[in-house]
Amino acid sequence: MDKIRVDKWLWTVRMFKSRTMASDAVKGGRVKINGAAIKASYNIGRGEVIELKKNGFNFQFKVIELLKNRVAAPIAITCYENLTPPEELNKYNEWFVGKGGIEFRERGAGRPTKKDRREIDGFKDDWFDVEFDDES
Repeated sequence: MDKIRVDKWLWTVRMFKSRTMASDAVKGGRVKINGAAIKASYNIGRGEVIELKKNGFNFQFKVIELLKNRVAAPIAITCYENLTPPEELNKYNEWFVGKGGIEFRERGAGRPTKKDRREIDGFKDDWFDVEFDDES
């Protein structure tokens, strides 16, 4: 296999959860090859550099291996080389690491009731909707 559709390759190496999401990203102009926007049907080959904008981060990958089927994550990471600049990786790691701590519920407490769920949701809404006053 010399070439494969870019949307299919992005899906097979687990850049996106579904091929539709990969295709939509390409159609939306968030995937570029050598700085140029492409179509989902664009055929990529080994050695090409893909620029991917996902969740506000800019990633760059070099295609090492072409796959026709989706594979497990440990195999998928061997099919590309991550060329993302270190400052972009640091930005991603700072955003991702330490976010979203796990929620804890006492063992044996069971599932939350409707009333419990409303109280939890109300607490979360109040916590995240806090407005800070500028004193300047």
